[in-house]
Amino acid sequence: MGNGHARPAAVAAGLAVAVSTAVGCVPTVDCDVVVTPLHEPVGACLRFGVSTPGGPTAVDEFERVAGLAGTPPTVVLSFSDFASPPPIAGLSAVRRLGADPIVTWEPWRWLGDGRYESTEFTMTSIAEGVHDDYLYRWADELAAWGSTVYLRFAHEPNGNWYPWSPAGGTPPHDYVAAWRHVHRLFTSKGVANVKWVWAPNVSFEGSSRIADLYPGPEYVDVVGVDGYNWGTTQSWSRWTSPQGLFENTLDELGRIAPDKPIVVTEVGSTDVGGSKPDWVADLVAFLDDRTDVAAFVWFDHDKETDWRLASTPESAAALAEALQRGQR
Repeated sequence: MGNGHARPAAVAAGLAVAVSTAVGCVPTVDCDVVVTPLHEPVGACLRFGVSTPGGPTAVDEFERVAGLAGTPPTVVLSFSDFASPPPIAGLSAVRRLGADPIVTWEPWRWLGDGRYESTEFTMTSIAEGVHDDYLYRWADELAAWGSTVYLRFAHEPNGNWYPWSPAGGTPPHDYVAAWRHVHRLFTSKGVANVKWVWAPNVSFEGSSRIADLYPGPEYVDVVGVDGYNWGTTQSWSRWTSPQGLFENTLDELGRIAPDKPIVVTEVGSTDVGGSKPDWVADLVAFLDDRTDVAAFVWFDHDKETDWRLASTPESAAALAEALQRGQR
């Protein structure tokens, strides 16, 4: 499937790029066929992606979301801890579905049951090369796999919940040094099929300065951003529109990393405190209007609250309608 940007034959059969030949008409693009790679200049179509609890090999979950949305996602985001082997089977499963894989590589060790060992892999020890054996394995196996994979290393560093953040005790310069070390090692191995996604959280009161954590343009291919509408589920939260949630941070990222494509790498909304169907529709319309945003990835998990698209039938229907209507 090459770089995996074509849909499977069963999905793509009968579809073609529709270009108007009438003089003065604006060409239209069939977004089911034209899928611009995430690391290239933002294309004519806003791409839709998903993360599901079962991870990249959970084809049934992917197909369920595709059915709800009325279109197959073209991005699948998953999570791996630092010491785990590269998820080659998952990457291959995503490619067979006609989607691009984004692997979130978290620099800690999972212990199960929501527990993590967070002192074994520090940004300082990564930057100093202590764990290069892990890095070489990932570099070698991803290179051997061969197709494009988006690697989202040490995400949300401006938040206050991960040990690789300033709030977690990691100074910004140590974070940047670790990121650059990982990137340089992959480069030294000639790994060309890995594209690098740097993804802060949306800024909030008390978050760390995003600009201090940017590794630099030569180390980043795609800029990500994560944001959630927590509604009134928490004592500190309120219902927030998509524009209110993302706009300021998107504008800031545009200043920090001009000309880099942006992907909303995680997004979700609760039902508590407002209309989730309206929120979903507003999200697609807002992002479709942002010509700097290439894609968004819905976090389809029932976790801190029910983020799933199918939390209500109306929410799923709102997404399907918005995706059908949305066109840059």
